[in-house]
Amino acid sequence: MDMAITAMIAGLLLAGQAAATPANDVAFDELAAGADRAAIEKIEANSALNENDPARLINLGIAHAREGREDLAREYFSAVVANPDRYQMETAEGKWVDSRNLGRQALAMLNRGEFSTARYAANR
Repeated sequence: MDMAITAMIAGLLLAGQAAATPANDVAFDELAAGADRAAIEKIEANSALNENDPARLINLGIAHAREGREDLAREYFSAVVANPDRYQMETAEGKWVDSRNLGRQALAMLNRGEFSTARYAANR
């Protein structure tokens, strides 16, 4: 896995919530395993998640992009960029990234066609 791919795998650690609970489970494990359809179903079925949660939106975007639904992925990533609330997301490299910046990075990667060949996911 190259450094750009590693950097995109993000862990959303708001308020010290490192362990996945129903309220913050954004299907990280499913996405990391390449189970995109299962990830979409899990995220969409999780009524405890806020619909505008950046990790939710990014992971839905990733899963849809990897399944070839780039227009839908673009909507999810764009919603993260447009979200008035800012969140700090920790990358796999331990760097903290503003959620809007991560959304912009995801859009750029989508434009370059990178989701069809790589595995990414956001986690809490």
